[in-house]
Amino acid sequence: MAASATQEAVVEVEVEREGCHSEIERVRHEDSKDCILEPLSLPESPGGTTTLGGSPSVPCIFCEEHFLVAEQDKLLKHMIIEHKIVIADVKLVADFRRYIFYWRKRFTEQPITDFCSVIRINSTAPVEEQDNYFLLCDVLPEDRILREELQKQRLKEILEQQQQERNDTHFHGICMFCDEEFLGNRSVLLNHMAKEHAFNIGLPDNIVNCNEFLCTLQKKLDNLQCLYCEKIFRDKNTLKDHMRKKQHRRINPKNKEYDRFYVINYLEFGKSWEEVQLEDDQELLDHEEDDWSDWKEYPASAVCLFCEKQAEMIEKLYVHMKDTHEFDLLKIKSELGLNFYQQVKLVNFIRRQIHQCRCYGCHMKFKSKADLKTHMKETKHSSLLPERHVWDQLEFYFPTYENDTLLCTLSDSESDLTAQEQSDNVPVISEDTSKLHALKKNSILNKLLLQECLKN
Repeated sequence: MAASATQEAVVEVEVEREGCHSEIERVRHEDSKDCILEPLSLPESPGGTTTLGGSPSVPCIFCEEHFLVAEQDKLLKHMIIEHKIVIADVKLVADFRRYIFYWRKRFTEQPITDFCSVIRINSTAPVEEQDNYFLLCDVLPEDRILREELQKQRLKEILEQQQQERNDTHFHGICMFCDEEFLGNRSVLLNHMAKEHAFNIGLPDNIVNCNEFLCTLQKKLDNLQCLYCEKIFRDKNTLKDHMRKKQHRRINPKNKEYDRFYVINYLEFGKSWEEVQLEDDQELLDHEEDDWSDWKEYPASAVCLFCEKQAEMIEKLYVHMKDTHEFDLLKIKSELGLNFYQQVKLVNFIRRQIHQCRCYGCHMKFKSKADLKTHMKETKHSSLLPERHVWDQLEFYFPTYENDTLLCTLSDSESDLTAQEQSDNVPVISEDTSKLHALKKNSILNKLLLQECLKN
């Protein structure tokens, strides 16, 4: 009996020892769970708002639930489901976080029905199935004033940030296309990308938070994403070829992610850059309806091929060139049967020869246009055109002078052609030679030969 009692006591001691050991292990495990492996932050904003991972959070208006600013939609969903409150036109709230804190405080001071419109759903259903939702919108004067003040405050902050970036001379950036480094002001890099790579995101003075903007674009390129069509490509070279060939070296204007980087989106309450631009275009259309009766139009003058003579009426210029320089363009056109494009090449050829002070009749070169003019007048080389193959070249499709009005007055109508030229252009249809025996009997040539024989 004593032996068995002793044995039982030993077993109990062992069980207690194992229990203590397991408890110690459990405590150690709990302690390991409580180890602080990252810095903590105390609440910095009213209502116990904490920051998570450096990102500010926004509390619910009615409870202690918190959501990251980037998770704004989750907060709105939470307030609709749990508290049955709807905020109208959230996109028009310039600073959502401040807006929530303001109403969070006000709802603790007065009942919600003092501020919100009550919307009853299922009004025809039994009372127990009916429900009330609360709408917070800018119909309430206090809400309207709050939104406008937040917009003014945001605009002030944006303009201050923009001015700071404009004056910053310690900017450091790398070109996204050639990896060239730039120091000084942000405009140096932006102007480089616009000039050298045809990548224009706007004037530097219209951009705010430039560093964040460039980082956003660089991240997309690093992810092999086109900035315009936003497609993903398999490698960097394919992406570069795509953006170059498709002319996609620009950002997608429909991507709202970029709106926050342009000052224009902060200028007017509740208006995006598209709406502001549309208003500007409408003002231009309204101005077009003004009275233009006093407008005087000055017709362009054509210049002589050989001197500085100008004439608004092309007929007068033709007469001048014929009488003064013995160059009849209409006659040359008719005799050579020139169409419009051949006239263009002839005019451009003569313009270039005169510009180079070279006589196209004898190929002599002179020191000045005055000497050339005297030579061509004395030798009458103005009307001495070179062989057709000399001037009827592809290179003379391009004008010698960009503003050569004479080229716009050239005509290709059949009324300008002589009767002889029109008769020469009459189409000739050949006879069918597949049946020669029948052709010899019935050909019109037989009648012509008979008539010729009778004459002889």
